[in-house]
Amino acid sequence: MTGATTKTTIASLLARKRERRKVPVLTCYDCSTARLMAEAGVDVILVGDTYGEVCLGHASTLPVTMDQMITIAAAVRRGAPAAFLIGDMPYLSYQTGHAEAIRNAGRFMADAGCDCVKIEVDGESADLVAAMSRATIPVMAHLGLKPQAIHRYGGYRVQGRTAEEACKIIHDARVLEQAGAVALLLEAVPGEVARVVAERTSLPVIGCVAGPYCDGTVVVIHDMLGYSAGHPPRSVKRYADLHTVLTQAFSAYAEDVMAQRFPGDGHWIAMSETESGRLTELLSGEIKPGTHPDTEKPG
Repeated sequence: MTGATTKTTIASLLARKRERRKVPVLTCYDCSTARLMAEAGVDVILVGDTYGEVCLGHASTLPVTMDQMITIAAAVRRGAPAAFLIGDMPYLSYQTGHAEAIRNAGRFMADAGCDCVKIEVDGESADLVAAMSRATIPVMAHLGLKPQAIHRYGGYRVQGRTAEEACKIIHDARVLEQAGAVALLLEAVPGEVARVVAERTSLPVIGCVAGPYCDGTVVVIHDMLGYSAGHPPRSVKRYADLHTVLTQAFSAYAEDVMAQRFPGDGHWIAMSETESGRLTELLSGEIKPGTHPDTEKPG
């Protein structure tokens, strides 16, 4: 695939849903990787708070800050200017009040160039989604497993396994659509539940470990590249083994340096013969044997 040059928008994604064209979505945390994604034709990118786990080494997403997210989202935007960019609202950046949520979401839009923000919500948060929508903030509502609420769940657990739980997710999706959400994300829910949600809404539904019936799928790039960190779900398909590729490269580099094979010919900067000769003459005329040029100069 070739890189997209036409800007991807929420209207583009709505059209793809109507045309039943699936949407590949990847997480991204830096400019260089974003550029590669754009060249490959991945034009929907989530700047996820998984950054805290896979890049910073935290045990969860909870320690990630707004400032960190704005910085990396802006970097991703520079790498993929035409992509539909989703900024993941970090823990306590929107739960403390509507005004705070709107202010922080506005930073994603104005400072980082995002097209949408994602928040972890349920039906009881419809007023928050409505308030943000009224403030012209496009909201992707994240349902199902909510990593920012892992302490309430007691860990990373599938949601919607029972018929009653499934009905609540389906109901909440409808409520959040009515509140003004522009897209939905379903994480770790059974495929049957995701299928009902996707069929009953006109919004794009992106699945994360949610089966084949969503309008698109998102995975954490570290999971699909075998570059392990965080909490990789068992069901993610691995497209590369960067763990092996990178460790072999690092090992080969270390061995070359220690064996004095690198830097070698062609890997360092050399003066011209003329200038090298002049340097030798200057040094021999200005520096006395047994002295250091920084401490003693000829009188």
